[in-house]
Amino acid sequence: MELFYHLGRYYMMLKLVFKRPEKWSIYLRQIIREIDSIGISSIGIVAILSVFMGAVICIQTAFGVDGAAWMPLYAVGFTARESIILEFSPTIICLILAGKVGSHISSELGTMRVTEQIDALEIMGVNSAGYLIFPKIIAAIFIFPFLIIMSMGLGLFGGWFIGVSTGAVTSYEYIYGIQYDFQPFNVTYALIKTVFFAFIIISVSAYCGYYTKGGALEVGKSSTKAVVYSSIAVLLVNLLLTQLILG
Repeated sequence: MELFYHLGRYYMMLKLVFKRPEKWSIYLRQIIREIDSIGISSIGIVAILSVFMGAVICIQTAFGVDGAAWMPLYAVGFTARESIILEFSPTIICLILAGKVGSHISSELGTMRVTEQIDALEIMGVNSAGYLIFPKIIAAIFIFPFLIIMSMGLGLFGGWFIGVSTGAVTSYEYIYGIQYDFQPFNVTYALIKTVFFAFIIISVSAYCGYYTKGGALEVGKSSTKAVVYSSIAVLLVNLLLTQLILG
């Protein structure tokens, strides 16, 4: 029964979040701030993870190809492309962002709740859920696809760099593998997933923080719950979308 209670309260929160804003100009400024806070500040960790994971995928694939005489060398680039575009960049990076961005949002809203800042906004007649959460959701939906596209490019570059520098694969074979039988819809599929993941990460994390009760200890617990719940939701939605789009 507790699950249905939280689902109902989550739905009621979303109704408040998407209620017509009192003043669009204020929300626009908040969206720009959130793009910087959520997206721009995450470029570093996304770039590092993408390069190293692309390199690891390349090394592991090259090791497997080396032991199979029937498998062409360009399979290294092909496998790296498919792994990075279909699953690594949209799903794994979003799970990392769930930890970084989700915990930040939950702790921010949780602190505002326990220090009665949200109550003060409501006393002044401000739709606190819309003012605090709506800009975060819009900013994430806007900036996450750019982060994922950057991740795809850096992941493929990391695979190329480590493959060529270690002699595991030639530059020509790797690039040919990336181009071989490329389906542009795979990128579209990845970005569709990213938009759903962005909404889930922000809304679930915001829910955990917005309804925090107690003090500093409860804020920490809400932050942990935000990461766990949003990660589980991302994995479930990933399975559902994969079945619906590619099944």
